[in-house]
Amino acid sequence: MIYEHEIPVGSKLYFGDSAKLKREIESVASEIFSKKGFGEIVTPFLSYHQHGSIAEKELIRYADSSNHIVSLRADSTMDVVRLMNKRLGRSITQDRWFYIQPVFKFPSFEINQIGSEFVGAKSLDFAIEISGLVFGEFSLKPLLQICDINIPNILAKKFELDISVFERSEIQKLFALGIPWLDKLVKTQTLEQLNEVIQIAPQEIKNELIKMREMSKEIEYDRVVFSPLYYARMRYYDGLFFRFIEKNLTLGLGGFYECDGVKSAGFALYTDEIIKEKVGKDGE
Repeated sequence: MIYEHEIPVGSKLYFGDSAKLKREIESVASEIFSKKGFGEIVTPFLSYHQHGSIAEKELIRYADSSNHIVSLRADSTMDVVRLMNKRLGRSITQDRWFYIQPVFKFPSFEINQIGSEFVGAKSLDFAIEISGLVFGEFSLKPLLQICDINIPNILAKKFELDISVFERSEIQKLFALGIPWLDKLVKTQTLEQLNEVIQIAPQEIKNELIKMREMSKEIEYDRVVFSPLYYARMRYYDGLFFRFIEKNLTLGLGGFYECDGVKSAGFALYTDEIIKEKVGKDGE
């Protein structure tokens, strides 16, 4: 039996202090983005192209009046960029946009996000800076992980491993290979450790590690670790990316991707996780 007051598992209800905090976070983020030259965009809840960036099993789908498959918005990035490039490109010159909107994943998960896309971005420092400004307004200082999705992909191919080894962080399977430089890579977190691995890693891995090191030099943030083997389940990331974490919560995620032949960058802050961390911090 489903009672009248019940809501589906994974959907969100805000009231009282949580509703107020959610609105404050969104308002602060909106003001920061606007000051940094970002325009605001709100994309349709429904999309024809979500399968290109999200795994099919995560989509909530049905057919439109012409029997074309339509999905509830499960990700904002590619929809924003395609609308910018294909629909709005002829009439505007704006190349950076932010959004404050939920996404929905099968069977009934609602994920509230504050994010942005920057077409043609050459670095991720804008994303780190804006994230830090938003966090700072709520007295938060999560740990910043610098990652590179190419490294797990290269290792999976090189050692004939399934990519799930990295998705599930099955590091024992990497240690079992008995390769000294790989053992060091698995343990790498600090800049000193990163530099040590750069000296002994194969060239294709070394190239990616150097990119991670160079990225760390471009950003101003003092809680940074390197996570060269972390694998983000985002189909479109194709190089450097980052993650903000605190305890077991991912507060933000962003990185480079390519759409319509243009290299771009974007990120999203996860509103519900920020609320949990803020409420938990205030309750300590």
